[in-house]
Amino acid sequence: MIKVKFYGVRGSIPTPGPHTMKYGGNTACIELRFPEVGRHIIIDAGSGIRELANYMLANDLPKGPIATQIYLTHTHWDHIMGFPFFIPAYIPGTDIKVFGPVTYEDETLEEVVGGQMKYRYFPVNMGELLAKIEYVRLKEDPHIDLGDGIILSTKIINHPITALGYRFTFRGSIFCTAYDTEPFRNLFVTDPEDPSYDEFMAVEGENAAREQNSVLEEFFAGADLLVHDAQYTQAEYLNGKIGWGHTSIEEAIAAADRAGVKKMALFHHDPERSDDELDKMSEKYCQPDREGAQLFYAREGIEIEI
Repeated sequence: MIKVKFYGVRGSIPTPGPHTMKYGGNTACIELRFPEVGRHIIIDAGSGIRELANYMLANDLPKGPIATQIYLTHTHWDHIMGFPFFIPAYIPGTDIKVFGPVTYEDETLEEVVGGQMKYRYFPVNMGELLAKIEYVRLKEDPHIDLGDGIILSTKIINHPITALGYRFTFRGSIFCTAYDTEPFRNLFVTDPEDPSYDEFMAVEGENAAREQNSVLEEFFAGADLLVHDAQYTQAEYLNGKIGWGHTSIEEAIAAADRAGVKKMALFHHDPERSDDELDKMSEKYCQPDREGAQLFYAREGIEIEI
């Protein structure tokens, strides 16, 4: 069994206020617990990790020193901004391993995550953290044995910087993430009237995009729970959001259905999206009697067992 709990579901920037209280205004943070083997994993260190830290201090620390692993899908600020407020990192005896991709070869994961803890940005420097912290750079890998029967697969997804999707398998249960990402698309000119049109490149580009989208669907195929990017409607996506690294709700649902996903959380809510708007979208897209994946909009505090 894997226990999944959402601590941050918002995209791009925290959005506190009366219009986001139901679904939550914190940026990405998801907790995985494997109670049968006593393991704890965190996915992304957005602003939601602060509340998770408070829970861990109240419930885990009394049982002994905290040991956890943080898997960053990528290093955009909304996914790492909560790390300086992860209080276990300030406590001696805490053991933290931080995993994630890095876009540029000359920067380490520690430099990227720790760069926000320079004195010009934050009053506490990385060197003042008292926990044991190890940083491990991840690349695409179909099989990583995490021990205790937990297997991790990583997949490069389509975002302006290197980002990874995660697939955790444990005793027959499958949990996947595919955010921040958008469908792969043909980057070559497809209009025969355009002077730069090349028929061969146009066809190859279309084939390559189709193949990569198929590979990603294979990556999360059959998942018991998939957390997928669904920041925009299709109309919003086509109206100036192409290339921003996020998926439309319609595209996400179609992909999950094709891949035989059992349950999908629509995730990374647009910062302008109010609770009322998400309620209306939920009524539209998440009909309980629909065929295909069972759909719901991710909300802070929701816990699911798979």
